[in-house]
Amino acid sequence: MPNERTIQAKKEIVDQLKAKLDSAVTCVVVDYKGISVEDDTKLRKQLREAGVDYFVAKNTMLRLAAKEAGYEGLNEYFEGTTAVAISDTDPVSAAKILNDYAEDAKANFSLKAGMVEGKIFDKAGIEAIAKLPSKDQLLAQLCSVLNGNIRGLAVALNAIAEKGEQEIA
Repeated sequence: MPNERTIQAKKEIVDQLKAKLDSAVTCVVVDYKGISVEDDTKLRKQLREAGVDYFVAKNTMLRLAAKEAGYEGLNEYFEGTTAVAISDTDPVSAAKILNDYAEDAKANFSLKAGMVEGKIFDKAGIEAIAKLPSKDQLLAQLCSVLNGNIRGLAVALNAIAEKGEQEIA
């Protein structure tokens, strides 16, 4: 039977994992077996630069934390070698980076499932999300469209003003 100190230590781990899940906009679950230390280091660096928290945890702890956070739908994916990537700001970057790595990996690295803004997605859903443009790309596209519309409006208003001046003269 585990002693009180061990039980308390495990409870603290579950509480920390739950806190991460509670603040997550995105959570991507991957199977990382076969990844080399060198590749893992590069992947972690890329994720860290994107503001994504990437870690390995025991499946039992992840199941307990997911249950407490209300994401029990993820529990079926906490099997085998499991790593988790969590972003509390960008709903696409973790999926995009991990999917790109999985497509290029020579290892048996693969996406399992994930959660985006409270909704659970299977592997196919996370892969589809990974193909979406990032928040910055979407904002740039929106600005481009708005800029084009504003320019068109300015041209139209200028034409109306010139027509009005011609009618007055």
